[in-house]
Amino acid sequence: MNRTLEHILPNVQKPARYTGGEYNAVVKDKKQIKTRFALCFPDTYEIGMSNLGCRILYGVMNQRSDVWCERCYAPWGDMEEEMRREGLLLYGLESGDAIADFDIIGFSLGYEMAYTNVLNMLDLAGVPLRAADRPDLAPMIVAGGTCCYNPEPLAPFIDLFILGEGEEVTLEYIDLYQQANEDGWSKEEFLQEAAKIPGIYVPSLYEVTYRPDGVVEAVTPKGETPATVTKRIVQDMNKAYFPVKTIIPSTEIVHDRVMLELFRGCIRGCRFCQAGYAYRPVRNRDPKLLAEYGKAACEDSGYQEMTLSSLSSTDYPCLMELCDDLLDYCSPRDIGLSLPSLRADTFSMSLMERLQRVRKGGLTFAPEAGTQRLRDAINKNLREEDLLQSCRTCFSGGWNGVKLYFMLGLPTETDEDVLGIADLARKVYQTWREYTPNRARGVRITVSTSWFVPKPHTAFQWDAQIPVEEYQRRVDLLREALRRDKSITYNWHDPETSYLEAIFSRGDRRLADVLEYAWNHGAKLDSWSEYFDFQRWMDALSACGLDGDFYAHRVREKDEVFPWAVPSVGVSRAFLWHERELCYQSVTTPDCRTRCSGCGANHLLTGGGRCG
Repeated sequence: MNRTLEHILPNVQKPARYTGGEYNAVVKDKKQIKTRFALCFPDTYEIGMSNLGCRILYGVMNQRSDVWCERCYAPWGDMEEEMRREGLLLYGLESGDAIADFDIIGFSLGYEMAYTNVLNMLDLAGVPLRAADRPDLAPMIVAGGTCCYNPEPLAPFIDLFILGEGEEVTLEYIDLYQQANEDGWSKEEFLQEAAKIPGIYVPSLYEVTYRPDGVVEAVTPKGETPATVTKRIVQDMNKAYFPVKTIIPSTEIVHDRVMLELFRGCIRGCRFCQAGYAYRPVRNRDPKLLAEYGKAACEDSGYQEMTLSSLSSTDYPCLMELCDDLLDYCSPRDIGLSLPSLRADTFSMSLMERLQRVRKGGLTFAPEAGTQRLRDAINKNLREEDLLQSCRTCFSGGWNGVKLYFMLGLPTETDEDVLGIADLARKVYQTWREYTPNRARGVRITVSTSWFVPKPHTAFQWDAQIPVEEYQRRVDLLREALRRDKSITYNWHDPETSYLEAIFSRGDRRLADVLEYAWNHGAKLDSWSEYFDFQRWMDALSACGLDGDFYAHRVREKDEVFPWAVPSVGVSRAFLWHERELCYQSVTTPDCRTRCSGCGANHLLTGGGRCG
């Protein structure tokens, strides 16, 4: 271990975050390596180590004998302070070497409030923030993840963005990088060639112009650069890499368990859900293969909990078969099996009986809206009777806790819809009273609301976020309606981070100046309440001459040019607009398994297959 690091660690919280050396971490001989890759997660070790996508990419790259991928996480404030005082540059956990000396530095972007961490990590590494100030081929700064479907606020800082699933495209651009290195290409030559790889967006190869009112006028490709870059997908999930041998953390992390990815995509068409559109089309994994992965991962890691992961686990066609296979293994070993993504209309007695064979956790359902009209408007395709029937099932089976998730501020929402949340929660409580075998245990019903954020590439990408004052009024309305219900706990999301999320999720390149200003004035770890300062962001917007409401609270015109005009999730804009029109008529669209709605995502499958 670096002597400076040895000197620092006794002075910081959770030093195991920074030491590396975990079981299954990959260490290679640097002399045998062509390309060194720093896989950076712009949040703390506990959050980053819980990310399945990073575990997959780590394994995919390290399968190659000529590539060494190391991990790097955002240090907590105490560690950063020590590093800056001692002059210790940000380093890879496996080798302890400064990541500034690596060939490629890659960031995983899943949340807009982590953007300042990207800047802070580059600065801690001694790497210039702006791509224009990095003329050399190395280090090449890349980024992937769901935020890259609108990468514009970070565009001036990143050399290239990966759209979609990274298992295959990552190895393709690494091959190209090795060729560029061996043949002495300039950075510009490399980026020109990289832009020809499907799924890679090089922001410096596009010029953005604006109208006098601040709306984007055009996004114009330079030279032969493609006008649209469509996401990459893994065609066959049975052939996709799965991290059976995964790194076992040295300290407690958020999701300390085996995570089995059942499938990618979602058959549902919830109009607010970016993930539901971005991960289309649906591609399932074989249940026998999943069972093998799960058992092998538990044997290797010693984990006592397994989670079946997807956007909607109960939509997996072979769920019962898989659960039976896994439970035969888990039950005698006291390994917990959990299904975090349950739909209230597909939770059944047979599924409950299976889950009861192992440790019984809480159940979570997401009705999203309090009335049938609004659930139809957002295409949730969930009936009140379905939710209550699922609650009858779980309460009669001995569960005494249910969490219910909703959103406030959805398009077309009225006060009646807000009060409908309280009404639905009370009906769940009455269901418990009628069906529980043991009232003496009591019940825990938790209602949680978040503030709706309209996202790019969804049916609501044209819609406005409601003003903060209106959001707070609706929170107060619901809180008052639930005040006398002692068995119902109400939690709500703070509006300040959701407002910034709305700004940056649909923002343009001018927001890069806001990011840099805020970072220069101390912004970092903004998803943590200990560090978040809303006024600092308001000052940054003001200093850069931009209005946050322009991005968050403005309805877009039908044909407006969006900042995210180049990235494509494979779903047509015409389809999304039609879905928005159906919302305002409270008309639903069937799920993809019932009827293909022609969104366009099937064309991403080789041979034009059918999703689901």
